[in-house]
Amino acid sequence: MLTKTTQKTTSQHPKNKILEKGFKKSQNFYQSDEILQHYLQKYCSPKGYLYMEDKWMLLGERAATQMDRLSILADKNGPVLNKRNALGEDINEIEFHPAYEKLTKIAVDSEMFRVKWLPENKEQFKDERHSLGFASGFLYAMVEGGLFCPLCMTDGVARILDLYASEDDKARLLPHIFTDQVEELYTGAMFLTEKAGGSDVGANLVSATHYEGDYYLLNGEKWFCSNANAELILALARTNPDVKGTKGLSIFLIEKIGPDGKLNHKNIVRLKDKIGVRSMASAEIILEDTIGKIIGKEGEGFKIMTDMINLSRVYNSVTASACIRRVLVEAYQYLSYRKTFGKTALDHSLVRDKMAELAVVHQTNFYLTWRTIEALNAADQGDEQAMHLVRILTPLLKKETAIDAVYASREAMEAIGGLAYIEENIIPKILRDALVLPIWEGAGNIMVLDMLRATFKSEGLQLLFTEMHQIFKANKQDDLLNKMQELVSFVEEIKTMTPDEMQLNAKYFFEALANLYKTALLYRYQDETSKDWIKPAIQYLKNSKLSNGLNKRFVLERDEIERMIAWIF
Repeated sequence: MLTKTTQKTTSQHPKNKILEKGFKKSQNFYQSDEILQHYLQKYCSPKGYLYMEDKWMLLGERAATQMDRLSILADKNGPVLNKRNALGEDINEIEFHPAYEKLTKIAVDSEMFRVKWLPENKEQFKDERHSLGFASGFLYAMVEGGLFCPLCMTDGVARILDLYASEDDKARLLPHIFTDQVEELYTGAMFLTEKAGGSDVGANLVSATHYEGDYYLLNGEKWFCSNANAELILALARTNPDVKGTKGLSIFLIEKIGPDGKLNHKNIVRLKDKIGVRSMASAEIILEDTIGKIIGKEGEGFKIMTDMINLSRVYNSVTASACIRRVLVEAYQYLSYRKTFGKTALDHSLVRDKMAELAVVHQTNFYLTWRTIEALNAADQGDEQAMHLVRILTPLLKKETAIDAVYASREAMEAIGGLAYIEENIIPKILRDALVLPIWEGAGNIMVLDMLRATFKSEGLQLLFTEMHQIFKANKQDDLLNKMQELVSFVEEIKTMTPDEMQLNAKYFFEALANLYKTALLYRYQDETSKDWIKPAIQYLKNSKLSNGLNKRFVLERDEIERMIAWIF
């Protein structure tokens, strides 16, 4: 039997440790991110940047030092449905862990909604509202992907109300979204999915019967209702069962408190037991004479809902981009202080190559995300070309970032090793949360079909080709121009195919297009400052993913890796 003295000596052996002396982590995810800081300083107006900088700094500090613990607590202690009270009466109440409420307050304090929807901010920041709001969202989503879903839908509801609701409803409800007091916040939800219709929304069955004025009684089951406890819900329902498909759907605003001042009845069957994003409540809900107010014109529900869906897809991508950045940082910090086989892990060439790959994945997705946000800003101000770009960039962005978030999370976990597989670490939660990103707001195949429709119904693809041509020509990249021309020619070939052939070939075409466009964006955003991290990223891409066949690889030095990651400890 070991003595107490022997046990103490063994556990405290100077070499019996995981990380080398001096290990440190960021104390502020905004302050330590050169890429994000540089982008916002350059592409936001001085007034917008000045307004938000202190909010980003505070959020960055909270994300790096407080939010992990809160996020894990909320994840491990998910919402609970209290179906009935002691008297056997249906109450359908959802109870959240206090950590969830604290995370909600952090979101409100970040002003991710207030910068967009407070009337004076909406006006003065009209050209950059999405950039300013999504910057807070990016920092927030580096930690908490669960609650970021309800926050996404809250912004989406605000968008629909702003575009389609009456002035009275906007004046009554929007202040509860841009509030700076968490107690006054109304969160939003989108009840879209039904058993009969998942991606096939036109198969939805929930009915809406006229009640009085603009109010209808909604009946039927919604199968996947995320943020089930929302104060403001947008739901699709069919006013006339004889009108089939999406043309028969209208959109309704369901408020938690009905027009009579009483709780608006919804029968919550159960909460979903999800693999990830467990902190927020997703439910199966049966609407039973639930009162809803029609928004917009009858029969235009799906058309209106697409405004919210497309914004949600950008949110999905911001979440994915933030996820990639976070796992890259976790791996880089760990490997910088982990000694293996006689030297620091980051001094091994294979480890450096993996970090370089993940750094490129981060950079390309980061710039693709913000390029789309720029187009969304312009489109909302009436720029027709930007509208066409948003039409094709949104599904392209959503598909690419979602896949890469899952990949990066898994690769970062492997790079760190067994420690990253333990639930005390943040990476298992991030990986579980990331798994939903390729599914929510339309799976990859739906994105391909959406891009295919955009190719035929908008000018977006041609605008992408024009942009790439200008970038490659200005940077004297003849080989990339040739690759682009191959894609241009292939588009014409796709147009002559049968529908089945067209869909299958479109998948691989858009994947090639995405890779080439992401490379073009590295050149687009390269300047005297950003070249420190972009230049080695371009070289890595040319040496690997953009090359044909098996070419000799070149070992990247540690300082090149550190520049690519653009991280300040």
